Amino acid sequence: MKSTAKIFPHLWYAKEAEEAARFYVSIFPSSRVDHVTELRSESPSGPPGSVRVVDFTLLGQRFQAISAGPHHEFNDAVSMVVACDDQAELDRYWNALLEGGGRPQACGWLIDRFGLRWQIVPAALDEMMRDRDPARAKRVTDALLKMVKLDIAALEQAYRS
Repeated sequence: MKSTAKIFPHLWYAKEAEEAARFYVSIFPSSRVDHVTELRSESPSGPPGSVRVVDFTLLGQRFQAISAGPHHEFNDAVSMVVACDDQAELDRYWNALLEGGGRPQACGWLIDRFGLRWQIVPAALDEMMRDRDPARAKRVTDALLKMVKLDIAALEQAYRS
């Protein structure tokens, strides 16, 4: 199936793009590895066949990754945000992405075992933080800043109190 996405993330891995893509598609529904393509030409990253481009889909969104040798490490400047409908979904993604060596950070952020940053957040978080009542928005933000994995019930309580 040909993707119609005009803009999509492209992720550079030293050597584990296909492994990372297969890990991610095992976590999210409506996900699949679409193609793995070996570059058949000599490139700055290596001889023919050593560079692999992986096209994959997560939750219906196109992604692309490349295994092309050491380049730049992932960092907090770019992260994947997953909007979750309930605590069970949030817990499921959080736990799955930490599997195999991931590390929790703060405020719903984590680093997976490949170094990619993720924000696992409630779908309603943006709306709560944008509330016209600045005191309400501040309570939610104050609660969020004390959390590692986000607790939707506690955020909603802060919002309502």
